[in-house]
Amino acid sequence: MLAILRSLGIQILFFVIIFQVVSFLREMSMLSTDVQLATTNNQSFIQVPTLKGETVSLNSQGTTTVLYFFAPWCQICHLSISNLQALYEKNEHLDVVAVAMDYTSLDEVMAFTQEHKLTFPIALGNEAIKHHFSISSYPSYYVINEENTIIGKSIGYSSELGLYLRSL
Repeated sequence: MLAILRSLGIQILFFVIIFQVVSFLREMSMLSTDVQLATTNNQSFIQVPTLKGETVSLNSQGTTTVLYFFAPWCQICHLSISNLQALYEKNEHLDVVAVAMDYTSLDEVMAFTQEHKLTFPIALGNEAIKHHFSISSYPSYYVINEENTIIGKSIGYSSELGLYLRSL
């Protein structure tokens, strides 16, 4: 019995190490942490149109901000977006902006938003935003502090706790 538990423990440890290495390699294509985002008057990042016809900034507005880049067709995005909604509802000190990317129509983005009952701003991304933030897969997250510096990042599924811990 002890040999089986030891073997299982080694396999779990091996899996965790491989998972961490793969995650690290995937995140290398993202912007680095400790990079300060430009706060110039670049209209393509400060006045991004939203699904509601308003505009939103992708820069921090004096509070920690989670930028969540998603595509409506992305199945992992469908699985993880509820964690982001829960984080938003439970943490008044955090701003959350989801940025729709690679969509074919506004109806597609609206259906995604309604399906998941999202209450935070949904920005309508474009290729310039995708390039500026080095987005290569979905979902991708950046956590930006009050000084507009990246303090956390991730690609793929993230739990509510994982998102919260990255925002500290």
